[in-house]
Amino acid sequence: MYAPIMIVMQYQLPLPSDYDVSTLRDRIPAIGARFDNLPGLGFKAFLLREQGVNGSPLNQYAPFYVWTDPAAAGAFLWDGASGGFTGVVGKYGRPAAQIWITGGYHRGAGFGAPVTHAVRVVTPVPADIDPAETATATRETVDKRLDEADLHSMTWAIDPRTWELLTFTMHTKRPDVSEGELYEVPYVSAPNETALQPA
Repeated sequence: MYAPIMIVMQYQLPLPSDYDVSTLRDRIPAIGARFDNLPGLGFKAFLLREQGVNGSPLNQYAPFYVWTDPAAAGAFLWDGASGGFTGVVGKYGRPAAQIWITGGYHRGAGFGAPVTHAVRVVTPVPADIDPAETATATRETVDKRLDEADLHSMTWAIDPRTWELLTFTMHTKRPDVSEGELYEVPYVSAPNETALQPA
């Protein structure tokens, strides 16, 4: 028997180089409260990058979602409800919403402490590699990392259109990063985190 399908979704919104990121940082908790009871949402991490901080080359707002119910993800994107994607389109224009099928979500040793940072790594799945091999290797990597003291949680997923592997880690303090994108996380809404499934 298979676990229910979970969907990862992210859209990345570049902000002007002279944008005052602190104003958005201050608004995010109020925005996040609107998602704290949203049905079908495992969690939403509010991600920020600020130009010149943590090595970021740009200002960026890049919300990251893991949905426990694909229908809820669809409703968020196109049912026009207040607080949904319609609000994003009205303020920022219509960004591309990246979608991955989630392989697993796992709590780390730091789960329960406030999240401060996140790291997103996207790597291609080589054309000559069976995706099942990539999934097995990723599960093994996840298992080896869950004891890291400052690791809150880890999500991995694959985009079967581009055949890219996504790993997304949330941390309770700033991690050392050798690859991927490092984000500040001012807020996490997690109304249905307990429904997220490991794989």
